[in-house]
Amino acid sequence: MAVLADTDSRWKWALATANSLSPGSLRCYLRPGPQLPSERQLRESGVDPADVTEVSLGDLVDVVAADECDVVILGLGGDAVQAVLQSFAARWTGPSRPILVAGYVGIVYERLVEGLYQRAGADVVIANSPADARSFADLLTAIGFDPSAVVTEPLPFLAEASPGAAAEGTALTFAAQPEVPSRKEDRRYLVSRLIEHARRHPERPVLLKVRGLAGESLTHPEPYPYQRLVQQFGGELPANFEVVAGSMSDALDRTAVLVTVSSTAAAESIHRGIPTAILTDFGVREGLGNHFFAGSGCYASFDELDEGVRPTADREWAAAHGLVAMQRGALAERIAALRSTELPAVSPYFSRRRSPVYLGRMLSDHGLDSQARPLHDGSRRRGRFASAVARRLYRAGAAIVAPALRRLGEG
Repeated sequence: MAVLADTDSRWKWALATANSLSPGSLRCYLRPGPQLPSERQLRESGVDPADVTEVSLGDLVDVVAADECDVVILGLGGDAVQAVLQSFAARWTGPSRPILVAGYVGIVYERLVEGLYQRAGADVVIANSPADARSFADLLTAIGFDPSAVVTEPLPFLAEASPGAAAEGTALTFAAQPEVPSRKEDRRYLVSRLIEHARRHPERPVLLKVRGLAGESLTHPEPYPYQRLVQQFGGELPANFEVVAGSMSDALDRTAVLVTVSSTAAAESIHRGIPTAILTDFGVREGLGNHFFAGSGCYASFDELDEGVRPTADREWAAAHGLVAMQRGALAERIAALRSTELPAVSPYFSRRRSPVYLGRMLSDHGLDSQARPLHDGSRRRGRFASAVARRLYRAGAAIVAPALRRLGEG
C-alpha cells in the first residue's frame, strides 16, 4: 500500500486512512510543490521523513509499478487527483493496476461538483458523512458513473477520541485557519478579542491554536501568521493567554469550549462532545465556510462567548454530517472487494474530447502534456525528502516573492 500526498493536512488524512486499512509498512511518496511540509509536520503526521520519497506526478505510474503497490491513497487536491487519473488511464500497461483511492481532508463546504468530478474515475471516493455520500452518489449517477465507488467513512482523525467523550479541559481554544479570515484587520480583531477574553476571565486558559509554526508551509497559504500578529500587540499579554502549535487532539484535551470561524477542528470538537462555537462576528457566508454549520446550533459571537454562552451541537445535525454515530469499516470492505476482482482501465470523466481546454490546462499545471505524459526530459524527480537546507532556501525565496506578489495584487 502506498500514500501520495503533498501538504501537511493531506499527509495527516492520507496516512491515517492508510493505517486504518493496513497498519505498518507503507510506501510514502511526497509530491514536490510550493507547500512542502516540514520535517516536524511529517513526524506529527506519523511518518519518518527519512522514509519519504519525492515523486512527481509524471513519474508516479512508473514508480508505483516498480514498487508493486496494490493500493494508492491520494492525499491530493482534486485537480492533482485528476492528473493522476489521466496518467494512469493513458500510461498503465501492466496486467493489474493498483486500487486508486481519493477523498477529502475535511468537511466539504465549497466546490462540491468541481471537486467530485475531478475525482470521478477513482476506484474509491471517500465521503465523510451520510449527507456527502448522498450528494456524491447523485452527482456521479448524473454523469453515468457507478455510485458504488462512493464509500461512507468518518474522518480518520475522529478515531482518536470516543464519540461524546468530552475532555475535562478548562480552556477556551480558538482553532486558527491559514486563510479564513484572510484580511489582516480581521485576524488582528480575533487576536484582540482572545486577549480581551483572557483579561476578562483570568481563571481560564485562553489558547490560540495555530496550524503551523511561523515559516512552515500549510495546505492553504497563510499571509498573516497569528504568531506575528500577537508579537505586534503592545503591552504585556495576559498570563493565561498562550499561542500553541502541535496536535489538535492534544489541544482539545485542554479545551472546555472550542471557537473557530470554520475549521475542521470543529468536527473533532463536536465529535468529542465539547461545546463548539462557530463565530458569526464576520457574518455567515459561503466565503468563510461557516455556512456549512447552518442548523448545527453552534453559531455564536465573541460578545456571547464573553457572557458565558457555550453552544452545543444538535445531535441530529451532527449525525447527518458524520460527526457522531458513524460506523467504520465500509472502506476496508470496499478495498477487499476490489482486491478480489480484476480492475477495469481507469476512465476519468474529463477527456480531450469532452473538456479539451480545461483538461489541457490542468495537466500542464501538473507537469503533464495533453497525452498525460511527463513534460520534463525524463530525469526522475525521485529521491529522499528534500534536505532541510533546500527547504530553507526555497522558503527564503518564497518569503521574498510572496509579499511582492501580494502588494502587486493589492495595487
